[in-house]
Amino acid sequence: MKHDSSTSAPTDLAQARATRNPLRKLYYWVLHWAATPYALPALVVLSFAESSFFPVPPDVLLIALCFSTPARWFKLAAWCTAASVVGGLLGYFIGWGLWETVGQPIVRMYHGEAVVEMVRVWYETYGFFGVLVAAVTPIPYKVFTIASGMMSFDLGQFVLASVLGRGMRFFLVAGLIRLYGARIKPFMERHFELAASALVVLAILGFLAIKYLK
Repeated sequence: MKHDSSTSAPTDLAQARATRNPLRKLYYWVLHWAATPYALPALVVLSFAESSFFPVPPDVLLIALCFSTPARWFKLAAWCTAASVVGGLLGYFIGWGLWETVGQPIVRMYHGEAVVEMVRVWYETYGFFGVLVAAVTPIPYKVFTIASGMMSFDLGQFVLASVLGRGMRFFLVAGLIRLYGARIKPFMERHFELAASALVVLAILGFLAIKYLK
């Protein structure tokens, strides 16, 4: 799929109109913003919304923007991280104060009931590290944020885990594109979740090694 400024918008919008799958329509609609003057605001809004209810992850637009303007990779990743964390706070307060009326229906929409229980077990067993793992694994981040609020996780730990987890994820994507460019584009588009999860596992193993081997 191409994302240069001369062809991206009509191509992606045409594909959005052509498909009947509502999620694919959203996917291509998100992609078309990469070729518009509103790309950065769209990335911020998408990152914020995805943290509590929107189905398309911001990585889709982040990857397209980093390939089209690699010199801006740090700025793009920083905005993506900040907006995602702020959106995560909205998800947290939905779970905390609006669980039955708003939070639970969102979780059900994404079939996240089992994920909620898994997050609870991770938090009770591993504390902050469990929250950190949940923040970056391929589980829907919106389910994690809502579950965190519903279970009244420590807000400070939640914010720190979100900053570290989402930051690792988005800076990994943007940084790899800046370093390796088009050579890694097919891999990033197909196997991004695997790469992000592997990075987080290595980071947490490092934290544990420092804690228990000192």
